[in-house]
Amino acid sequence: MKRRPVLMRALFVTLTIVVLSAAATACKPKPTTSSGDAGNGSGTPRATPSAESTPIPAEDGSTTDAATPPKPLFVRVYFTRGDKLAVSTRRIAATKAVASAAMQQLLAGPSADEKSYGLGTTIPAGTRLLGVTVNGGIATVDVSGGFQSGGGTLSMTMRLAQVVHTLTQFSTIKSVRFSLDGKPVTLFGGEGIMIDKPQTRLSYEDVLPAILVESPTPGQNANGAVRAMGTANVFEAVFIAEVRDASGKTLAKKQVTATSGTGTRGTFDVTIPFTVTKTQMGSLVVYEPSAKDGSPINVVTIALKLEK
Repeated sequence: MKRRPVLMRALFVTLTIVVLSAAATACKPKPTTSSGDAGNGSGTPRATPSAESTPIPAEDGSTTDAATPPKPLFVRVYFTRGDKLAVSTRRIAATKAVASAAMQQLLAGPSADEKSYGLGTTIPAGTRLLGVTVNGGIATVDVSGGFQSGGGTLSMTMRLAQVVHTLTQFSTIKSVRFSLDGKPVTLFGGEGIMIDKPQTRLSYEDVLPAILVESPTPGQNANGAVRAMGTANVFEAVFIAEVRDASGKTLAKKQVTATSGTGTRGTFDVTIPFTVTKTQMGSLVVYEPSAKDGSPINVVTIALKLEK
């Protein structure tokens, strides 16, 4: 007769534990994800994951930091615009393997927003990253064999340039060697492009625009001023940079002088203040005045969100 109260008490305790556990689970905050990207003017393009990406290693030798950075990072990814290289910005998770992470973003290809800004790629869809190692300033990148499928000389050259520029943005990498499916490559594709030596940015001058704007990149925000940075190879190192509003009206204009020109690529870093009465999509337009008649040549337009 005394066992019944004991059983009832045990049942009560069990039900209480179940109820409290369910309540605790319901009170846990739900994980949130950011949907901000260049298309909605947030200035922080979201990463586009590769459908067949490999896990990012703990480190690949592309950073000298002793510890993993505490916050997400932004890297440049070199796509194409027409028959020249162009640049976009991608946000990646904090990692010491920044070169591998940047390569994953490159192989994923341009997002819908980036395509709307005129960016493309010559890298075949489905190309997989098999590994990146960095030693003595040389990065060895191993990708799947499909990397060399399809396309003529220009396409082959540009996809090599995309990889070389994406990897050499990091201070620890000066040049790049290529492997396909684990085997070193010295002769690339059916066009027989020689890559028996480590490849540098100088190896691909022919596929760079006369004025390469590396910052800002399409879709980013600008508030009161545009800081333009990149490289240029123009006559007497001089070109023009303009900030234009949504109607195409010039809000600000500045003559820029690169560190070198007329056959030698130099760097530039210039800030262009502007004022708008309302937030709107506008652009940074850079061009070289023709030596013949002063008309704009080698024009590059970067879409920007101009903030009031």
